Amino acid sequence: MRGTPKGNRPVILTYHDIGLNHKSCFNTLFNFEDMMEITQHFAVVHVDAPGQQEGAPPFPTGYQYPTMDELAEMLPSVLTQLKVNSVIGIGVGAGAYILTCFALNQPSLVEGLVLINVDPCAEGWIDWAASKLTGWTSNLVDIVMAHHFSTEELTDNQELIQTYRLHIAQDINQDNLALFCGSYNARQDLGIERPVVGLNENTVKTLTCPSLLVVGDTSPAVEAVVECNSRLNPTKTTLLKMADCGGLPQVVQPGKLAEAFKYFVQGMGYTLDVLPGLCVKRCHPLSDPVPPPPKILAVSFLHCCLFLVPIRQEFTS
Repeated sequence: MRGTPKGNRPVILTYHDIGLNHKSCFNTLFNFEDMMEITQHFAVVHVDAPGQQEGAPPFPTGYQYPTMDELAEMLPSVLTQLKVNSVIGIGVGAGAYILTCFALNQPSLVEGLVLINVDPCAEGWIDWAASKLTGWTSNLVDIVMAHHFSTEELTDNQELIQTYRLHIAQDINQDNLALFCGSYNARQDLGIERPVVGLNENTVKTLTCPSLLVVGDTSPAVEAVVECNSRLNPTKTTLLKMADCGGLPQVVQPGKLAEAFKYFVQGMGYTLDVLPGLCVKRCHPLSDPVPPPPKILAVSFLHCCLFLVPIRQEFTS
């Protein structure tokens, strides 16, 4: 059943970064052929942070935006409403932080994590990002762009940069974005530590599920991801530093990420046999009709209420 849990398999649960939503953050990846092959075997739920979906109305004056911890605490109710028993999380930036917090609080609900550009530390990135904007006006869009892209990318990849600059400036409500950014900037250190056998393996705060840490080799998040890797259990953690890739590996290198994710879930014990419909898709001429992609459920938070809507309009980049 597409869009619903399949047997005893976990659901793939995604959470986007600041300045993005589930479409702009994940559509390129989930529309990639190899990833569509994987999602034939798993239901998928995308989560939008409060007020970050396209066309979202502004919050009322004085609205208190949820903290990162509170955003993580909302997720169990989502899973309960959807009758989901467990998940494999895929998070980017702020979304990776939220899913990590969720896994620390509810380890029985999380079977695995793919964390892209994760930063477990409490230090605010806004001052750091603003310091990198030599010659720029440090408005919110510029700061968010510096969070996503390296100086090299901002200079060299003009088509990608223009696409995301326009999306952040025009498709996301700026007041709502400022609230989400403020919440991420005020995040607490996750306090995770690498377990040491015979010393603290039973008491240390750390992730207990298999984890794949992903970062582009020119991403602004490289140091933070390496730091996170140093804090996790090396027997359950893999660090993937993607060559020739910047701050959005799921957009720039979807094929490599889909392949890594495939091996990750297979390593967790889940088989991914090619389905007949996908064989037809690969073997028939391009003019032949192909089966439609699975319907993927999106969850948007608005004032802590849930709205479940099928994805219809695709973000193009």
